[in-house]
Amino acid sequence: METLQVNMINDIISNSLEKSMSYAEYRTLVSELTENNSTTGLEKTEALVNYTALNDRRMKRWDKTVKLSEDAKTTVENSNRKMTWLVLTESWCGDAAHIMPVINKVAELNDNIDYKVVLRDENEALMNAFLTNGGKSIPKLIMIDNDSNEVIDTFGPRPSVATELVNDYKAEHGQLTPEFKEDLQRWYNKDKGQSTLEDLLKTLV
Repeated sequence: METLQVNMINDIISNSLEKSMSYAEYRTLVSELTENNSTTGLEKTEALVNYTALNDRRMKRWDKTVKLSEDAKTTVENSNRKMTWLVLTESWCGDAAHIMPVINKVAELNDNIDYKVVLRDENEALMNAFLTNGGKSIPKLIMIDNDSNEVIDTFGPRPSVATELVNDYKAEHGQLTPEFKEDLQRWYNKDKGQSTLEDLLKTLV
C-alpha cells in the first residue's frame, strides 16, 4: 500500500510539473493580472484582485532587495543534489509574496535547483497530497530529488519563526484578526527574508 501511495504521489507531481512555469513566468503572469485587474484562482473577488496588485509590488521589491550572506551563498553553492523545487501558490497570497522571491534567490545560486511554480486551484490533487494541518495552506514548497523522484522535504506555508507567531496568536485569541495579519506583514518587512532563508538552508545541509 505504501509503495502504491508513493507511486500515486509521484504521478501527481509529474502531472503538475507538466503544467508548471518558471519563477520568471510566474512574475510576468502576476504583473499582467495586475494590469488587467484580475487574479489567479477560482475566485475573482475585488479583495483578491487588490491583494494580487499589492503582491506584485511586494515581489518587485523583494526581487531587488533580498540579500544572502557569504556563508549562506557558500552553503547553497556547495549543494550537489539535483532537485526540483515545486511551489504551490496563488497570486493573492500574502505569505507567498514575501517567500517566493527568497526561494528564487537561493535557486539562482545553484544550477542543481530547478525552481517551478504551479497554481493551487489548478492542481487540487497535488495540494491535497501536501496539506498543512489538514488545510490547503500556501505557499507550499515540495523538494524533489531528480534522480530518485523522492520527495526530500517540504517547506511552508511560512518560515518557522512566523509559524510560531501565528500558532501562539491562535492559541490565545482563537483566530487571526486583521490587526494580527497587518502585524505579520510588518514582521516580514523587518525580517527581510532571513527566516525563510535560514529554513531553506537547513534543508540543504
